[in-house]
Amino acid sequence: MRIEDDDGVRTVTFDRPEVKNAFTADVARELSAALEAVTAESFDAVVVTGDGDAFSAGGDIEAMAERDETAREAYQRVRGTLGRVAEAILTAPVPVVARVNGDAVGAGMSVAAACDFAYASRDARFAASFINVGLVPDAGATVTLPELVGLRAAKELAFTGKLISAERAAELGLVNDVVDADELDSVVDEMVETLASRPTESLALAKEAIHANLGRPWQDGLEREAQAQTLAYDTDAHEEGVSAFLEKRRPNFD
Repeated sequence: MRIEDDDGVRTVTFDRPEVKNAFTADVARELSAALEAVTAESFDAVVVTGDGDAFSAGGDIEAMAERDETAREAYQRVRGTLGRVAEAILTAPVPVVARVNGDAVGAGMSVAAACDFAYASRDARFAASFINVGLVPDAGATVTLPELVGLRAAKELAFTGKLISAERAAELGLVNDVVDADELDSVVDEMVETLASRPTESLALAKEAIHANLGRPWQDGLEREAQAQTLAYDTDAHEEGVSAFLEKRRPNFD
C-alpha cells in the first residue's frame, strides 16, 4: 500500500496491480492504520484509489484457501481487519473520497460504499461478489449498502453477486458520479479542493451526526456482520466457492 501526503490530502493507493489490488488481512490493517492516523488538524481529506486497472478485486481467494482457523479466530480476524476498515472510514475526522479507477469487487466495493464520496471511471464495474464464494458482504457493506441503494437493491447485489456497470452504480446511489477515465483525477481533485475550503471541524461534526442518526447504529451492524461472516467461513458453500475459483470453473452450491 502506498501512502502519499500532499498539501493536507492523504492519498492511499492499493498497489498490488498484479492481483487486481486484492485484499488481505495485512492490506486491511494498513488501510485502517493510514486512516486512523489522520487528524483534522493536519488533513482536509483522504483519497482512496487503486494502482493499475482495478480499484480492488476484493478478498485474496488464494489466501482464503490457505486459512485454517477456529470460529473465534475467524470472528476476531473479520472484526479486527475488515470491520476495522469500515470503522476507520466511517469515523475518520475528514471526508474520505473513493477514486474508483477500475473494478471494485467484494471488499473493494465495500470500501467504496463506506467512503463519504465515490467517483468512478466509466469502465469500472461493481459487485458484492461475496456470495460467489459462499460468504456474506463484509467491510461494512451490510451497513452501508442498504443506506445507499435501498433494501431491495442491496439484497439483489448481495444475493446475486452480479457485476453492474459504473452507470448503474450511479443510478443506485453507490457512486456520486461517473466520468471518462481521463477526467477522473480532475473531478476528484475538484471535490477535494471544495472540501478543503470548508471548515474541517464542522465537516467532522456533520459526518458524525449523520452517521449517528442512521436507522440503526452502524456499530451494531458491524457486530452482526462479523458474526454472520464467521458462520459463513465455516460453510460448504465457502469451501466450494473458493475451490471453484481456483479451479476456474462454475461453483456448484447445490
